[in-house]
Amino acid sequence: MNEVHQQRLTVAKSFELSGLGLHSGVPVSVRVEAGEEGLFFSDGIGRWEAIPDNATDTKRSTTIGTVRTVEHLMSALAGSGITDAEVQVTGGELPGADGSALPFYQAIASAGLRQIGERTFPKLFSRVFFSEKQASIGISAGTGQWKFEYQAGNAWPRLQTFQSEDILADYGSEIAPARTFALEEEIPFLAQLQLGQGLDETSAVLVGTSGYLGDVRFGDELARHKLLDAIGDLALSGYPLNAINAVLIKSGHSSHVAAAAKLRLIWQSFFNQSRP
Repeated sequence: MNEVHQQRLTVAKSFELSGLGLHSGVPVSVRVEAGEEGLFFSDGIGRWEAIPDNATDTKRSTTIGTVRTVEHLMSALAGSGITDAEVQVTGGELPGADGSALPFYQAIASAGLRQIGERTFPKLFSRVFFSEKQASIGISAGTGQWKFEYQAGNAWPRLQTFQSEDILADYGSEIAPARTFALEEEIPFLAQLQLGQGLDETSAVLVGTSGYLGDVRFGDELARHKLLDAIGDLALSGYPLNAINAVLIKSGHSSHVAAAAKLRLIWQSFFNQSRP
């Protein structure tokens, strides 16, 4: 079979979340409404499709147009199977919530899903590979098996690995709750750059030189959260994430978005070639 079929899903009803921006620390809000044209972000002035070409910044988070830190909501949308939605953001940034994608995932579940059609994609025939410095990403046709290797060099924990055999089945319980994290030694630097101002000890995992400096939800929460981010960033490709297998090693937002762009280009090229 040379095609991949995906249900097009949107939210059955709108929902809204508010809080402090993850990095800015100022009050922000997001409203997610049903859509039929794909995934779009708007700030009241501009409107941008959630595709790699519209990623304007990938330092410490992913920005689409002028909307910052979209990766946790994008991850929750992808993990829920949402393909179409209108996302309206006030304040220029998504709420940091509890530092994970769980509040977004739960809001989507409460809103419910509505099918609006079906999409057909060409099955990947070649492996998509991207490498940048020490980061590498390998993507192939598959069944939703995803693996992330978080490497810290000589620092604790040196290596954490999390693997899912079914990314959509595992998402809500095994991936969505994993929170963002920071290294203790980075705190002064982050404060100087005015990053992470919307987080506290309950919404961010703090990592010391010999272990966690607080309670964690998972022993391997670092690797799980990195996978959470990767899901949100690679969803920009528009390709069904349960129709690929992915192995990510020491990657971040920049390499994720670059890999998403490469994947999008490949499947669109196949699609265009198959047109009469």
